[in-house]
This record gives sequence, C-alpha cells and structure tokens, in this order.
Amino acid sequence: MKSKLAVIGAGFSGLTAAVASAKAGYEVDVYEKNATPGGRARQFSRDGFHFDMGPSWYWMPDVIDAEFKRYGYTATDFFDLQRLDPSYTVFWSEDEPLQVPADVDRLTPWLEQREEGAGQKLQDFLEEARKKYHLGMFDLAQQRKPKLRNFARPHMIKSVATLNLFKSMQRHIDRYFTDPQIRLLLSFPILFLGGSPRQMPALYSLMNYADMKLGTWYPPGGIYELVKAWHQLAEELDVEFHFNTEIEEIKVHSNRVTGLRSGDQSFDADSLIATGDYHHVEQNLLPKNHRIYSESYWNSRTMSPSCLIYYLGLDRKLPGLTHHNLFFDEDLDQHSDALYKNPKWPERPLFYACCPSKTDSTVAPEGMENLFLLMPVAPGLDDTENIKSYYFKLLEKRIERHTGIRLSDYLVVKESYGVQDFSSDYNAFRGNAYGLANTLKQTSVLKPSMQHPKISNMVFGGQLTQPGPGVPPCLISGRMAAQQIMGGTT
Repeated sequence: MKSKLAVIGAGFSGLTAAVASAKAGYEVDVYEKNATPGGRARQFSRDGFHFDMGPSWYWMPDVIDAEFKRYGYTATDFFDLQRLDPSYTVFWSEDEPLQVPADVDRLTPWLEQREEGAGQKLQDFLEEARKKYHLGMFDLAQQRKPKLRNFARPHMIKSVATLNLFKSMQRHIDRYFTDPQIRLLLSFPILFLGGSPRQMPALYSLMNYADMKLGTWYPPGGIYELVKAWHQLAEELDVEFHFNTEIEEIKVHSNRVTGLRSGDQSFDADSLIATGDYHHVEQNLLPKNHRIYSESYWNSRTMSPSCLIYYLGLDRKLPGLTHHNLFFDEDLDQHSDALYKNPKWPERPLFYACCPSKTDSTVAPEGMENLFLLMPVAPGLDDTENIKSYYFKLLEKRIERHTGIRLSDYLVVKESYGVQDFSSDYNAFRGNAYGLANTLKQTSVLKPSMQHPKISNMVFGGQLTQPGPGVPPCLISGRMAAQQIMGGTT
C-alpha cells in the first residue's frame, strides 16, 4: 500500500509539496480551509471583473520554470507569459512619473540626468546583485537543513563578501548613488521583505537583479494561472483535495502524527506536511507538549507588513496608469517608521496600484478597468470599517491628483481586505501578509525549523520557514518539505 501523506494548506507551498510527494509515489490528501486552492494567491470574480487577491508580480521566471522542469514541463506549457514594458511606473511628489523600461539600458538617460555616471554605476550594482541572486536562489534557498557550517564551504567562504550579510541595504545603495530618487527606486523591491532599507541586509539587492534584469512578467488571466497550473499537475497525479475543510487538531501518538481532525471528521495520515500558518499550526493544532516555540518566541519575531487592499472595478478607463504603479509621492522613512519602528496607521502612506486590465482584456468588461490598491501596514493593527473608508478616500485623492479621475464616480465593484481578513482567512499570525521579516537575525538557519524536532513524520513548509516569503520561495519550500519527508530528493 502507498504511504498516506496529509498536506495542510493549498497555497503555493502546499501545491508543490503535494505534486512532489505524489510524483514520488505517496497517496496525498490536501486539506484547505477555503473553497479554492491558492492560499493568499486566490482569485475572486464579480460582475465580469476577475481579481488576483494577493500576489500580482511575476518575478524570477527562471526559478519558477526550474520547479516545473522537475516534472518535465515549463510554465508556458500551462499559460502564456508576456514581459511588461514598462515594467512599472513610479509616481513622485513633484517630478514627472518614471516609466521603468523592460530594457534597463533604456533607463540610462534618466539616471544620467539625475546623477552623472549613474548609468555605469547601476550596471556595476546589478552585476554584483546577479552574483547574489544565483547564490541566494539556487544555493542558499535550496537548503532543506541549513546549518552554519554550510557557510564554511570553500565556495561560500569565497562569496561571503559578495553576500553583504552584515551591511544594510541602505549603506549598500548609498555607496553607489547619491540621488534620492535613484536610491528610492532601488529600495522598492525590499519594502515588503519586512524592514526598512536601514534594517535589511544588502544580500537582498538580489531583488534588484530580479527586477531590472530578469524583468516583470504577466500571465494573461492573472497570477491565478500559476495556481491553476500546479493544481492541475496535482490532480493529474491523483492528489485528493478537501476544500472547505479546516483542520482543528493534529493527532500525535508516540511522537508521530497519526491523523487529523476537522469538526467531527477524522483523517488518517502516515506523515504530514503543514504549509498553513506556522504559528497557528504549532500553537493551536498540536498538543501542548509537542509545541516547538513559546508564545514569547513568536511575540519577539519581527514580522513583515500586513496590507490594506482595495479591489475596484470601474466603468471607465483610467489615464496615466500602467499595469504596475508605485506611488512614491510621500516620504519613505516616515512610512517605514509606522511599519517597523513605531507600529501605527501611517499618516502619509506610500502605496501600490495594479491595473491588470491595461494588459489583459479578460480581467474586466470591455471599456472598464480592474484596479487593485495595496497599502502596507504594520501587522496586528485593528482595521475597522471607518479606517478602511478613511484610507480609501486618502488613496483616491492621491490617484486623482495624478490622473484627474475621482474613482468614486465610476465604481462598479468595491471590496476591501485588511489585517483581520488575513487572520480569519489564513490564520495569519498578527494578520501578517508576507511572513517573517527577512532581517539578518531571521535569515537562513535562524528561521523556524522545517523538520519538527519532536515529531519525526511532520515537516513545515510555507513563508514562515525555509526559504521565506514570496511566490518563488514558497514554490521551493513546498518541494523541499516533500524532500524532507522522503529523506531524499525529487
């Protein structure tokens, strides 16, 4: 008989864990509390509008393709991909918006206008970032059991200086550039990693390489096409999905998982991969004597931001916006302080606007616009309806300033999603959206363990463990969790 493996959660990590395990011959059951796969990458539709609820950037196409190639496919076997040009638009407080081109060489005139020699400096900056990217995503991120001694390997010792683990991102950028707008442009990719540029290791300039060299891509239909692809692969391997099934207890006997409970239903299991929220699983689903970390440990963790999101359908087109838009027309430091230093609702937030209907005619009715507004906020805040209404009006005024259009005059669909929604829908610790902050003290070996130290047949996957948050890392995490269960490779 096949060994019976249970997977908690049908987000990206749960899906890749299921595919890897089923491919290796396991009988796999996936238990998901929501009605559809995808986790934070779910999609919802209303009145002809189709909204990606979470991830909207398709970055690191080589990493994503590498996961598909393990099973004899490429991403484009499941969906089309187009590279966006411009990659995104940045709105400043005074100057004209900057459309960041897909070909970074075309950015040189703007760079040189801001700072003499900045074009070559950016090439040098990105060449160093390229080395970090390949070492980080194809070596460090692939380690199921990272240990400090791994950093003592000859090629790692040689690369320690390149990794810039002990230098802040801010210092690293400032070493190359003096112009404030160039510095802000290069700070953007790390804003959702859980710290200000002053706090994050310069290792994460690898994100700049992903941004400016590998590019920003889009699968028509939305990021949910990636969810559908992994779900299809899992079903073709006879993975059984149990939707609307929230696991409430993990049964343990003699330091081994024996099954799961949801309401009055029980499910047997020979092993378990838990890709739901790590804190929720180990603090609420396991017996007390099998918890790994104390509540004080979790309370001492630095979390990445949560979000306040608005899903908007408009019965007209919006001028001046591209597919991805960054509103950097306020001061980054004051917003960062409200996120990380003194957590509170920001007074003058930066925000992101995604308008996929600029690229994709299928996500909105003809002549209409699909708009997704996202404002990073500190985790754990209380987001009342009054607060949501207040910030919608604030963001609306900022968009009107740049486009001349008042959103409220054209709304067909309006839904909001905030901190409490992340908590209720995903059991997210403190309502976080992006997992643990990628600070030096929470990187690699210092993340929560994948392998449960007391339960031999239980492994964790997902954004709170190795290798971390984001779509490509979560794809890797699920596959590594399956490898850990199997004690080998897939």
